[in-house]
Amino acid sequence: MSAGRPERAPREQPLRLFVALDLPDRVVSDLSAAVDAVRVEHPRLRWVPAPRWHLTLAFLGAVDVRKLDELGTRLGRAARRYPPLPLELGGAGRFGDRVLWVGVRGAVSDVGRLAASVAAGSRRAGIAVEDRPYRPHLTLARGRDGVDLRPAVAALAAYAGPAWTAAEVHLVRSHLGRDVRYERLASFVLGGPPVMPPVQDPPPEEGAPAGPPAAPSA
Repeated sequence: MSAGRPERAPREQPLRLFVALDLPDRVVSDLSAAVDAVRVEHPRLRWVPAPRWHLTLAFLGAVDVRKLDELGTRLGRAARRYPPLPLELGGAGRFGDRVLWVGVRGAVSDVGRLAASVAAGSRRAGIAVEDRPYRPHLTLARGRDGVDLRPAVAALAAYAGPAWTAAEVHLVRSHLGRDVRYERLASFVLGGPPVMPPVQDPPPEEGAPAGPPAAPSA
């Protein structure tokens, strides 16, 4: 480096991010029990480990760290527009011979609208989110070597998992490498504060006057 020139600070590497809904432990446990037997019958598939299961709302790709603050603001606004979502996993399907998935039931249309809001907010934060039709699903395995996924789909077609309510949206970082790891960077609560119904006076006890005594006339 030539004399007199300040040394440039190293540029931070972009973060590989996605936005998702998480699953409660009981939902993961129930699905794991259903998948275990299918996994044994189809060892050639690349199965996603249960700790990495989630419902993706938007894949953001490589994101400049300088956009994180604006992204967080936009995601928080998107989350506040939607109430908690009653959901359950059920059925199965495939994307060609590439992906084996389990389906989502319940407030599916609201999940789609939430995903659209998350994608729109991310674009406003300067992130080029791919514009494609959203199909809520949980990826279980990826195909390879031309393995036919149809038998695995048939084995899981009747699956119906326990219901749960998704209450938060999560911004997650993927750490790639030999052992893929996910790191939750931020969480955003769905909906605003609960709206409480007006307090009603309890009904009068039997034999008690229905209301306060009338004022004596003048």
